[in-house]
Formats: sequence, C-alpha cells, structure tokens
Amino acid sequence: MVQVDLITGFLGSGKTTFIKKYAKYLIDQGLHIAILENDFGAINVDMMVLEEELGDQCELEMVVGGGDLDCHRRRFKTKLISMGMRGFDRILVEPSGIYDVDEFFDVLHEEPLDKWYEIGNVIALVNSKLENNLSKQSDYLLGCQVADAGKIILSRSSEATEEEINNTITHLNNTMSLIKCKRRFNQEDCLDLETLNNDDFNSILHSGYELEGFIKMFFKKEEAFSTMFFMNQAISKEELIHATQSIFNDSECGKVFRIKGFILENDQWIELNATKDQMTTETIAKGQEIIIVIGESLNKEKIEEYMKKPA
Repeated sequence: MVQVDLITGFLGSGKTTFIKKYAKYLIDQGLHIAILENDFGAINVDMMVLEEELGDQCELEMVVGGGDLDCHRRRFKTKLISMGMRGFDRILVEPSGIYDVDEFFDVLHEEPLDKWYEIGNVIALVNSKLENNLSKQSDYLLGCQVADAGKIILSRSSEATEEEINNTITHLNNTMSLIKCKRRFNQEDCLDLETLNNDDFNSILHSGYELEGFIKMFFKKEEAFSTMFFMNQAISKEELIHATQSIFNDSECGKVFRIKGFILENDQWIELNATKDQMTTETIAKGQEIIIVIGESLNKEKIEEYMKKPA
C-alpha cells in the first residue's frame, strides 16, 4: 500500500519550506514520491514554489477550489483515486493552513482509497513566534492540527526568544484544553526546522500519528476564513511591500494572517511571502501575477484600497 503523509500547520508555519527538505530526503532514499497540494483557494501559490525547487525530482499534483467543503473533499478523493496506480512509494499532502485534519482521516478510510493507501505520518509545523491573540476558530484549527501529529516541528526558532518558544508551547497546550484533548506538549517533544539532519528525518519518517479524542467545533459562516485574490496588479516591489505592511497594520482590514504571491517587475518574477511579523521577497525563475490575502472577517474595500493605491 502507498504511504500518505499529511504535512499540516497553521498559516505561515513553514509547511512548504519543510516539504522541500523532506522531499529531498525521501528522494535521496530512492523513493518515488508525489506532492499533493490540497488547497481551498482557486490558485495555489505554494505549488509554483515547489515546482521551481522540485519539479524535476518528484511529481506535483494539485486540488483547488470547490464551492463548499463537501465539493473540495470530493475533489481530494478523486485526485487520490487518479494517482492510485502510478507507482508512488509515498505521497505528501500539504493542505491549506486553515484545513481541518478530520477530512484527511475520513477520506483515507473511504472506499476504494482504504484498499490502496495507508496513513503514514502526520507532521505538524508550528511557528515558534506563534501569535497569542488568535480567534477561537483559529485556535480550534491549530489544536486539530497538532492533536494527532506524530511529530511537531518548530519553525523560525532562531528568530524567537526562549520566552516566545515557551509561550508557543503553552499556547499549544491551551488549545488542547480548548478542544478537550488530553494530549500535552513540551519543547523536548519538538524538532527544529532549521537544524533538521538525516537522523531527524529518519525519526520523522517513522513518527506515525496519534489517535486522540477531542471535541468537534462548528462555526458560523461569518466567522469563517476568507481569501482575496488580486490578479495582474500593476505594482512595483516597493509599492507591494508598502501595501502589505499597511494591510497588516490597519485593523480595519480585518484579521489578516498571510499575504503571498508574485509580481513581475522589469521582466523579473518576485515572490512575496508575508505574515504580520515577517516578510520576505525573493527573485524566482517563474511565477504568476497574483497576490493572495488570507484572514478572518476581511474588509474587501479597505484591502483593495491599499492594493490598488499602494503609495
């Protein structure tokens, strides 16, 4: 049976960075692997990043869109069915940062997938500088992501103080209380994304997953996460940085978790990846002119004001 690993984590936790490292390790072991980007958005920016890094070394597939969660789940299942006979040793599934992990377990236990696949590992990425002031819905999703994880990996630990890391671990344990899960964590349970070595990857490869019980929570539509897309923006790198900073700093824009995407400036692709406390821009070989804003209770008019008139 084909092993399927879930690489989960909240928005901006470093999933794509981890997958690039993990995929290289698996390829070096001689495994034939595929990466399945399983996102709710209409366009998957992370897919383009992985194509640049790993396109010639492993196969990349994508599930996007869907008018509702049931539609998205059907598309996920259909994609796995279509991949079932292609001879993969392992499939890595990277979902959206606002993904409910229950979907992964439910789909993998449905026919005919339960005859072809088995769950390998559930790996959760957590930002060492985790924001404390998350909504109840965000804390619930965070709790779901770590509750069943066989291994938790901390990102950005070199940027975090010891107090921030301790606060992050405390936050994780508080989310366990929120969802009535008995599991608890300490720093020694976690690996450091920045210092992973072959021994660490071997332990990750055999980490499996936990089956912990917790309370399922449901939220009103107005409390749901939302995504805004800006296509073919006539915007410079300097203007984009200014607009991004302004959106994060203006509470009228809503609760913005992440802004990511690409622009084309002077025939050169530039990738943006930003959270409230970190922003990176990198020159890359190819992209698509799109900027994506992800958050809760987004104010479309206010965000458009910054993106269309950035300076």
